[in-house]
Amino acid sequence: MPHTKQYIWQQTSWPELQWDHAALLEPLGNCRFQQGALLTQMKELGLDLRQQARAEILMQEAMKTSEIEGERLNPDAVRSSVARRLGLPTAGFSSTGDRQADGIVDILLDATMNYGQNLTEERLFGWHASLFPTSYSGLHKIRVASWRDDRNGPMRVVSGPIGREKIHYEAPPATHLSGEMHRFIHWWKISHTEMDGLLRAAVGHLQFVAIHPFEDGNGRIARTLTEMALAQDENLSIRYYSLSSQIMAERRAYYQILEQTNKADGDITGWIKWFLECMSKAILDSGKLLFNVRLKARFWQHYAQAGLKERQSKIINRLLEAGPGGFEGGLTNRKYAAMGHISKATAQRELADLMQKGILRLNLSRGRSTSYDLCWEKFAGSNEVRSTT
Repeated sequence: MPHTKQYIWQQTSWPELQWDHAALLEPLGNCRFQQGALLTQMKELGLDLRQQARAEILMQEAMKTSEIEGERLNPDAVRSSVARRLGLPTAGFSSTGDRQADGIVDILLDATMNYGQNLTEERLFGWHASLFPTSYSGLHKIRVASWRDDRNGPMRVVSGPIGREKIHYEAPPATHLSGEMHRFIHWWKISHTEMDGLLRAAVGHLQFVAIHPFEDGNGRIARTLTEMALAQDENLSIRYYSLSSQIMAERRAYYQILEQTNKADGDITGWIKWFLECMSKAILDSGKLLFNVRLKARFWQHYAQAGLKERQSKIINRLLEAGPGGFEGGLTNRKYAAMGHISKATAQRELADLMQKGILRLNLSRGRSTSYDLCWEKFAGSNEVRSTT
């Protein structure tokens, strides 16, 4: 353990944290305004569209919270897991389970759908076990469903080559964890009624990351706790924005502000301001996702009786999710064959079938190879298509 008070948990004020309320009034007010506007917008949508939006957001959250840690999940496996757990149609999705995808979806759903239940040590252990169903993180066996024991030395966040590592953070020693987590869980319970919900989400996230109680998975569980805190704040089990998607877009800044704050004297104003601004951007960005949900619903209403193969439906969903002009380079024969796991000859036949049915059209700006896009104008207004291209 370092001898100097280098980290936030070594300060004499820990675990008491301070922030400048005046400096947070504007970002907190902006966040509250956008939060209310989004919830009003969602109430105007039909039940089916809200359910589809919920599924899309949950999938994005599962994918991005994992990607922040450098773990890329199979999109089809995540979509399948979300659909099965929400009771949605699974046509075109993978029918085989993926334990990693199921695990992250399970803990996000537990945190948000059961937000009224107490946070306990056992619940956190359950989340951790779901994240690491094989007890391995990559090639390394780890302690699962229990606090870390530091048997391999202090818990450190490092970067750089072996022998020249840069230490970004060192967590409290394992001997402190029982007391730290008992205090954190108690704080989580009493803070629910004692402080603003968005501030609580930011403070709870930071505290958990600072304690770093598990051998691995701390970031994902911290963001899961944030989802739970937001559900408690809104008194709503459904998220209509993905905070992890925005954090992923600002991943470098996210790690930098956490490192700066965890090496500071206990004033976390900078972190809370960054968190609130990040949340505001996430809410604003949800507009694009909701637009794509509407487009997807219109498409399947228009082509409900088109008699498409399951594989065709799956690939069309990829185009719908990308939105008008959003599928980079257009859909080519090679891409279609790769996504469908079929030969190029079969891909060409299925593409020709989609062209004949008026679902696909040739891209006007042709590159080296022929590419296709959806006939967006048939189910989306021309103004909507132009606004996204």
